[in-house]
Amino acid sequence: MAERDEPPQDGAEGAEPRDPAGGAGAPLDEEAAWAQIVAGYGEEPELPDGWPEAAQEQERATNSGVPEVPREFVIRAPRSGPRDYEVADDEDEDEGHFVPPEPPPLPPSDVTTKFAWIAVLGGPLLVLGFVLFQEPLTWWAMLLGVGGFLGGFTTLVARMKGREEDDDPHGGAVV
Repeated sequence: MAERDEPPQDGAEGAEPRDPAGGAGAPLDEEAAWAQIVAGYGEEPELPDGWPEAAQEQERATNSGVPEVPREFVIRAPRSGPRDYEVADDEDEDEGHFVPPEPPPLPPSDVTTKFAWIAVLGGPLLVLGFVLFQEPLTWWAMLLGVGGFLGGFTTLVARMKGREEDDDPHGGAVV
């Protein structure tokens, strides 16, 4: 607990920051550090002794301004792959090709169901049209939109076939 009671050495309030490289107690001269950075701007750094390859590449690149180009390289033809496969054009051979039968015609719908669908889809489209064209949404447009949707939805739900009208009342498989 004694470590926490001691005042901090560096960065305390009212104390100057100290330069860690300048020795114990030497103040950090920020202006001199920035002046040294600005004075060294644009100079090339010296390469360490362990990097001879980098120095050789730099010499090759600066040799008369043209980089050295390798004199030989190998170009191989592409191998044949799965996309090179060609299908034989035998039109008389139709074995295994499935052609589905024509679907049965849709059952005729009555006029009430058609008007219910028009109301369910047309009511919101009417309100959406007023909003998109930025027209004022009057009371009659809102009544037709919301009322048409609710009336058409109620009509469609009321006219749905129930479970008791199915051909198989048990809902199981026929053996």
